[in-house]
Amino acid sequence: MSRLTGIFTPNLVPLDQRGEINESELRRYVDWLIAQGVHGLYPNGSTGEFTRFTVEERRRIVEIIADQVDGRVPILAGAAEANVRETVAACEYYHELGVRAVAIVAPFYYQLGPEAVYAYFREIARNTPVDVTLYNIPMFASPIDVPTVCRLAEECERVVAIKDSSGDLPHMIRMIEAVRPLRPEFSFLTGWDASLMLMLLAGCDGGTNASSGVVPEVTRKLYDLTVAGKIEEARQVQYALVNLFDTMILGPEFPDGFRLGASLRGFRMGQGRQPQTPALVNDLEKLSDKLQGLLSAQGCGAEPMVVGGSGVDPVEVTDLVETILGELQRRGLALA
Repeated sequence: MSRLTGIFTPNLVPLDQRGEINESELRRYVDWLIAQGVHGLYPNGSTGEFTRFTVEERRRIVEIIADQVDGRVPILAGAAEANVRETVAACEYYHELGVRAVAIVAPFYYQLGPEAVYAYFREIARNTPVDVTLYNIPMFASPIDVPTVCRLAEECERVVAIKDSSGDLPHMIRMIEAVRPLRPEFSFLTGWDASLMLMLLAGCDGGTNASSGVVPEVTRKLYDLTVAGKIEEARQVQYALVNLFDTMILGPEFPDGFRLGASLRGFRMGQGRQPQTPALVNDLEKLSDKLQGLLSAQGCGAEPMVVGGSGVDPVEVTDLVETILGELQRRGLALA
């Protein structure tokens, strides 16, 4: 199989008024991302709030996306569960759906040392029918150090890539330098948008970037310019992307800033599963104007809604109207 390259979008999950998966809006969102040029999709990642969904919901999310994608782009499905047995079961299920590979975070909650992390991934790699991407996110899970990546790359054929969200450029360079001689086809993906250009120049094959779920055309442009060696043009795009990324990740609770960004692009994302306080809602309202200005500066407008066909159905339009009326009432602006 071909190596994992390009921009894989960590999918946000639109939710309806009841907090359930909004299937039709998720399908519309998937079509739009592909039309905007992303190279692949990445459901059940951190941006997709995978820990806030049930096992059945996580599987349903991948089912919907795989069906809608219909082979147009590869899917890197998050398959991290709480233990080896359930993770392998997820790998088997997603393999049946035709995903290109799965991404598996190192053991979380329990902080494990390198030998335990190695044993965890080795056990999965020996029992999975689908290729595995290691997911290093040390702020949330046990870190995957360079010697462990080397051992797994050399010993486990199914381990084909690593997604690193540490944002640590020297760490990425050390990994690439150590692993490439052992596995030339091994892929390196960065999950840190603020250094995407630098990571690509250092030898990364692509990224799983949360910003691409809001400004897919900007992240694709940055990738293309960097790969083409148009460094000055790429630098300016990277500067703009950092401003957008910082605004969405540093202000509200993650990933609410990205949900807001996608809403400003014209998608009915709904409220995430994490309950919001009035203060958080107020913060998001204040952030909206700033983020809208940054999006407009990049020429990123809202995607128009289409009633019928593959767009918005009448029931969802009714839900949307009720949402708007409810917000007007909350602000004391309801019509008589």
